Amino acid sequence: MKYLIYLFSFSLLCSCGIFPRKSVDDGLNYLNNIDSVALKASQNASLSTIQPGDQLVIVVSAKDQDVVRPFNQNFSSGQLVEEALAGGNSRPQPTPVAGPTYMVDSQGNIDFPIIGTLNTDGKTLEAFKGVLKRAISRYIKEPVVSIRNTNYKVTVLGEVNKPGQYIIPDGNATLLNALGLAGDLTIYGKRNDVLLVRNVDGITTKERIDLSKADFINSPYYYLRQGDVIYVSPNKTKEKTARLDPNAGLYISIASIAITIIALIIRK
Repeated sequence: MKYLIYLFSFSLLCSCGIFPRKSVDDGLNYLNNIDSVALKASQNASLSTIQPGDQLVIVVSAKDQDVVRPFNQNFSSGQLVEEALAGGNSRPQPTPVAGPTYMVDSQGNIDFPIIGTLNTDGKTLEAFKGVLKRAISRYIKEPVVSIRNTNYKVTVLGEVNKPGQYIIPDGNATLLNALGLAGDLTIYGKRNDVLLVRNVDGITTKERIDLSKADFINSPYYYLRQGDVIYVSPNKTKEKTARLDPNAGLYISIASIAITIIALIIRK
């Protein structure tokens, strides 16, 4: 009889999910074939391009600051941009960003002092800086141009350690960068089912990404764009846990007490 009680107790605990079976999706290994694609990916690297709606802080400087003053019209005292940093920081750190701000319109253009209308379509920050520097060089010698994107945001949700929205002022981020900022996937996150939602010209696209295969590095979704949303799906273990009755712990305690009382009565 005593052994039957022990067997009944163990079966009860297992059925309540105290010892959930480990799902295949719980595996922590991913990027298994990273070596085979890393070199190709680095050779074909594609940086994020400037998008309509981006806010660019552009500052022009030179040896004689008076000469470049016309190119820095509408200069404001500055603003604080919360730049999310990796490395265990639990909260975003404020990074001062000061200078004239230019909004990229729906056609990809900005109106720049003296120069006029400049098109940013298909250009990275670095490429556009080169275009602007060449245009300003017609007026002054050896100008120095600094450009930062102050509203480049990506959102990471689901089974990550620090879900939220992250601002990346340098305007360049990859899927792995974003997951790193969010503290990486939890043990309940599906490595082979990461959803990336992107809006392109008013059209929403969805892509499922498998982190267990490094081929995704060559995907157009590896380099993020302004406004991308990343969602890490929960695995079967987390889904099973979510379906448990919130009072399961109480029921187990009551059952344990009842089993103990029955065992004492039988011993007598």
